[in-house]
Amino acid sequence: MDIKRNGTQPSGKGPAEWFTGTVRIDPLFAAPAPARVGGASVTFEPGARTAWHTHPLGQTLIVTAGCGWAQREGGPVEEIRAGDVVWFSPGEKHWHGGTPTNAMTHIAIAEAQNGKVVDWLEHVSDAQYRK
Repeated sequence: MDIKRNGTQPSGKGPAEWFTGTVRIDPLFAAPAPARVGGASVTFEPGARTAWHTHPLGQTLIVTAGCGWAQREGGPVEEIRAGDVVWFSPGEKHWHGGTPTNAMTHIAIAEAQNGKVVDWLEHVSDAQYRK
């Protein structure tokens, strides 16, 4: 058994290469091998968002606070709220973040394939971000 005590893992700033705006990442867990799942709590300030990206084995988001947006390539921008659970299929190009006026926090859970959890792509443009 391994207990990660609240406050023992430092928060980090979302890197500008992967995010637009102010984003805080709080690591939650990274299961040791042979398991390959990990999770983090991610908080997006209003207007903040991920870049477009994919996950080799998919991604689950559990929205824990606020109101945000998520979009898969070719689909509409969808509103997501606290209590919603979002699944992105393996390889599905997508982004997620806060709305222009609301912050949003979600727990992101994904598995690694050959050591890789995410493939980061181009930033979401302001025109793409506008609903």
